[in-house]
Amino acid sequence: MSKFNKANEKIANGVVDGFKKIENGVVEGYKKVEGGVVGGYKKIEDKFVDTFLTHEGETAEDAKKRLAEEAAVREKSAKEAAEKRAAANPVGVSGIGKASVEASRELGRASVEASKNAGKR
Repeated sequence: MSKFNKANEKIANGVVDGFKKIENGVVEGYKKVEGGVVGGYKKIEDKFVDTFLTHEGETAEDAKKRLAEEAAVREKSAKEAAEKRAAANPVGVSGIGKASVEASRELGRASVEASKNAGKR
């Protein structure tokens, strides 16, 4: 191996090692910031739930569980209502929209008929 190749390899190894150190520093810094932000958010969330959303004698954790269950019930009800609306109107169009679709279909049919008859004169 020539001196030139050895020098290039040494430089490349030095650059890679430098990038690894930078990468590790960035990742460690990110994890520290993430931990601080998430921890701070959880403290604020717990305090908010404890202050405003707990019922008498209920802990913040119990309130969070209750709220999650209530949200799940609301989501299930909303999904069932949407499915019921979809079943009642399978086309997915309601009222004015349905009338508009029908009118467009009629115009399309009339246009096709006019095209067919245009060459018969």
